[in-house]
Amino acid sequence: MAPTGAAPTGPDALRADLDEILADPRLDGSHAGVVVRDPATDEVLYSRQAAARATPASNAKLLTSAAALEALGPDYEFRTEVVTGAQQVGPVLLGDLHLRGTGDPTVLAADYDRLAEQVAASGIRVVQGGLRTDDTWLDDVPLGTGWAWDDEPYYYSARISALTAAPDTDFDAGTAKVLVSPTTEGQPARVRLDPPTDVVQIDNRTTTSAPDGAPDVAVERDHGGSRVVVSGSVPAGAEPVEDFTTVPDPSAYAADVFAKALAAHGVQVRNAGDGAAPDGARVLADRRSMPLRELLVPFMKLSNNGHAEVLIKAMGREVRGEGGWAAGLEVLDEKLRGLGLSPEVLRMVDGSGLSTMDNVPPEQLTVLLDNARERPWFRSWYDSLPVAGVADRMVGGTLRNRMGGTAAENNVHAKTGSLTGVTSLSGYVTAANGRELVFSVMFNDFVSDAPQDLEDAIAIRLAEYRGADDQQRGRPPVPQQRVQQNAKVYQGDLECSWVKAC
Repeated sequence: MAPTGAAPTGPDALRADLDEILADPRLDGSHAGVVVRDPATDEVLYSRQAAARATPASNAKLLTSAAALEALGPDYEFRTEVVTGAQQVGPVLLGDLHLRGTGDPTVLAADYDRLAEQVAASGIRVVQGGLRTDDTWLDDVPLGTGWAWDDEPYYYSARISALTAAPDTDFDAGTAKVLVSPTTEGQPARVRLDPPTDVVQIDNRTTTSAPDGAPDVAVERDHGGSRVVVSGSVPAGAEPVEDFTTVPDPSAYAADVFAKALAAHGVQVRNAGDGAAPDGARVLADRRSMPLRELLVPFMKLSNNGHAEVLIKAMGREVRGEGGWAAGLEVLDEKLRGLGLSPEVLRMVDGSGLSTMDNVPPEQLTVLLDNARERPWFRSWYDSLPVAGVADRMVGGTLRNRMGGTAAENNVHAKTGSLTGVTSLSGYVTAANGRELVFSVMFNDFVSDAPQDLEDAIAIRLAEYRGADDQQRGRPPVPQQRVQQNAKVYQGDLECSWVKAC
């Protein structure tokens, strides 16, 4: 026992330092839930508001990803098929061609091109019926409960559908890239979509500004509509500015991209709308996604909301026979119970944490982090978490610009989360004494800019923890977040995943 007035040591020193971090005035009047556990001994090293529910933001993806690995398995693949029930006579298909999906968020324009190539290889040159989209594997509810209407145009709130397309290998399904290129000073800039599509209409209000200026471009789709207004300016001679827009109908988007690919391969077809494939339809072309264990990397590193939601619906379809949020969330609860959690003390209405109606106590997240270590899929899950201070975006992810140059760098593996008035960080850290700790930090209801530096300070202090030999150190210094060259600056309530800066 330390003499009266002596600085605390061991776990007491850690508690004193974490108390000091959490005494920051920005947290006055807010909710601050923090739990730190040593899984080897099951000792709770620190606990504050452990059982109090808080909005988790993207920390909800820890729950969704673990449940999906339990329900679907790490080898689970999404399927996209081109099928028909019609007879083929020579080069003519005497009926409809159906594009059938199961929610794959990883289908690129190049993949639709390969499907079209397979159709052409079957000898079909004319489709007498039309191209119909079969997206019946999942339900037709495109947006989650409690999602903000004014988020709808932005890539992090794309509509969920059994058929969709992604413009990039981040697999931002249900979105298209908007590329704005300068022309001549004083003239409108040139705007194009990648992949090219007719499902949105560009309203180009841009100008080409003087050379050496800064680009200032805004992209916004009309609420509930297909018009995308592109405004602002791009300097003459500059590189194109890249942004994203969601599409109003992901199935129509997929069909449009696929129809263009069919035409490029010499197959004449008209878009004929939706329509379920008949029973017994034969498969002309098919594609399977990467397995779930690989999809976890862009999903978790870059905090992709759409991946979380399609996994919720996929769990519902595969386990309950219903591809919707209600059935999927039932499966989520079931699998979380099997992982040692208590679903009755939390509420999840979506899979990504985009809804402010989600409520999770931090102690439940530490239970998950602890028990997941015993699962056969744990290594894939652990490796999918962002790693502090590692610049490679598919390693560092949303933590790539945080905690560099500290004991947490290349040590902390944790999931970030942020909404207005919400920031969270939960994961693993190896302490200086070699013990792996699990922790969860959840801040809600602050009115300042997001106090992510306090999360970082806690994680760094845990990385410096020396067990029984620990001594009180005071609040550790936290380096400023790095902003990568050519990346958009993020600040305030926004983490890098919100503005494509990761």
